[in-house]
Amino acid sequence: MIRVHSGAAMFVRYAYPPNELGYCGPPDPGALLRASDEVQLREIAEQFDGAWCYLETLAAGTGHADPLDERVVEAYWLGSPLLERLDGNEFSRAVTRRFRNEYGARMAGLAGPGGADAPARAHHGFHVFEVYPWARLLERGAGAHALSILDQCRIRWGVVTEVAEDRAAVRSRGLHWDGRRLTLGVERTEHPRLPAGHVRVRPGDHVAMHWDWICDRLTQRQVAQLRGRTAQQLVLANRKV
Repeated sequence: MIRVHSGAAMFVRYAYPPNELGYCGPPDPGALLRASDEVQLREIAEQFDGAWCYLETLAAGTGHADPLDERVVEAYWLGSPLLERLDGNEFSRAVTRRFRNEYGARMAGLAGPGGADAPARAHHGFHVFEVYPWARLLERGAGAHALSILDQCRIRWGVVTEVAEDRAAVRSRGLHWDGRRLTLGVERTEHPRLPAGHVRVRPGDHVAMHWDWICDRLTQRQVAQLRGRTAQQLVLANRKV
């Protein structure tokens, strides 16, 4: 695992799981874990076409010189008040220019302010629900497969109940689709991976998960941010569903 400043290390923890599966980033997923310095990591991070656009836009629009600044990386993956400091028009121009012709882009809320209850923000959840095709496929009857992809691709939170070797049992709420709306469903137990030397957890810890990985232990503040950003994004997504 790369030993660089915490923003770069945080990027690795959240970006590696989908890269390992071949969904984004460079063709060699091990490159993230083998990177030995920040220069190498930056070159690799720039190959994450989705995440890097948000990080660059968020950094430039909020007065941060480095897209891998810890505050920028945390705002993108989890959420923070920094998201409100990015001008909505600047965000709209950046993501529309970059993603208009890709995937299933719908760009809900970018034509206007979006409303105080669910403004479009430079958060990973926006990319999952508005740029990737899965929400659109869900509407077209793709059912359980599309719902599973949406659920695993978003950053989700939960509470560890048990730790055993390289996996942990985590109580979390999955996405629910009733044929018309996306909501958070009832609690379920999932068993994401906990790679050795990656993140140490114990029962009672709140954690963030991306695909089949536990990416981080979360503070109460971070849980509240992630929960709130997810709720905002679901409101925004349901306007188009």
